[in-house]
Amino acid sequence: MKGKILILDDNSSVLTALEMLLQNEFDATITLRNPNSLISALRKQAIDVVLLDMNFKAGINSGNEGIYWLNQIQKHDPTISVVMITAYGDIELAVKAVKEGAFDFILKPWDNNKLVSTLHAAMKLRKSKLENAKLIKTTNNLKQELRPPSQILIGQSDPMKKVMEIVKKVASTDANILITGENGTGKELIAREIHTYSKRKNEVMISVDMGAISSTLFESELFGHTKGSFTDAKENRIGKFETANKGTLFLDEIGNLPLSLQSKLLVSLQNRTIVMLGSNRTVPIDIRLISASNKDLNALVVEGLFREDLLYRINTITIELPPLRTRGNDIVLLAEFYLQKYAAKYNKTGIRINQKALQKLLKYNWPGNVRELQHTIEKAVILSDTKLLSENSFNLNDATSFEKIDLQNKTIGEMEKVMILANIDKEKGNMSAVAKNLGISRPTLYKKLKSFED
Repeated sequence: MKGKILILDDNSSVLTALEMLLQNEFDATITLRNPNSLISALRKQAIDVVLLDMNFKAGINSGNEGIYWLNQIQKHDPTISVVMITAYGDIELAVKAVKEGAFDFILKPWDNNKLVSTLHAAMKLRKSKLENAKLIKTTNNLKQELRPPSQILIGQSDPMKKVMEIVKKVASTDANILITGENGTGKELIAREIHTYSKRKNEVMISVDMGAISSTLFESELFGHTKGSFTDAKENRIGKFETANKGTLFLDEIGNLPLSLQSKLLVSLQNRTIVMLGSNRTVPIDIRLISASNKDLNALVVEGLFREDLLYRINTITIELPPLRTRGNDIVLLAEFYLQKYAAKYNKTGIRINQKALQKLLKYNWPGNVRELQHTIEKAVILSDTKLLSENSFNLNDATSFEKIDLQNKTIGEMEKVMILANIDKEKGNMSAVAKNLGISRPTLYKKLKSFED
């Protein structure tokens, strides 16, 4: 058990004896007679264990000096293990020191074997504390990595004000939330807003596209699996529920979940436990559940396509997002926001939208909602050759075919982006149709769209 130990005692004979005893037990043994040099010594090198005398001034045996320096060590580095060394009559003070945070105490005269054994145990505690601190730091860093850059909720219209009033009321609770609305209205953005203002804001929010999970991988993705539970299960893996533990789980497009899988989801939500695929052990979960759907779940219940008991479980509070066409001047605010964003991204600073173009944007129906507006502005910025975007910069009424776009001097990545955005225009924001046209899956399409935002 190697490491560095610092011995602090005003008796030079004690220091010499302890140094000789411990020189082979630690990588380095540092001795001090004056406690005033203690903190500077700790700053010069990483000390693992401090063997600390209780008294230093002649004629004073209160032990308060030892308690004082124990507190100073803990302020400097709480992971350092401190062992008090004291005379027999100071046992009560030594016990007090343990209550103050010392690892243990040794009586003078000491037993060599017991002293070494105690210091080894103190060293183990020090290593354990360091590993725990590293794990906490790593966990916090991972949480930061999982937390996407904050996005701004833009909107001053009455429909959006009503939405934000509800968000403020429910965010601090743990009530299950169902967010409804057309494709592209910003359901995940509202979910993140709720998470940001919740009691779980320092934990992760895990998003799951329920429509993109195949039936065969449902249990593995959501609940995790053990090694060997199926052919490709080469190691244990925790699922989305366990990853979101203590945080928020966002189940997007829950209306796309097949009826056969809804009962498995319901059982986990009711019991607040999961069972990993290939295991019989129940794992408790503590999550804030937010779900979203662009479908009328009540209508699906009537049709027998969605479980009524699951609907009751997920919609303690329902938030319905308004379509962009009902949000009035929010269209202009959003257009200006995305214009600045993509002007900076594509080095086209100073670009503007003229009034006729803004009127055209206001009159358009926006079947693809905010997502369609975002990609419309991005495409206009990419293709613009001037600093002023006119009404001709936005082909909103007629689908813009890929073949009509001038692709001269465009990279492959830019051509791919233009092709995808043109298809979104053509299909009025219907992502399933866009994916089908492009010959890719919806998850792949969403990944590409997210990569455009980086």
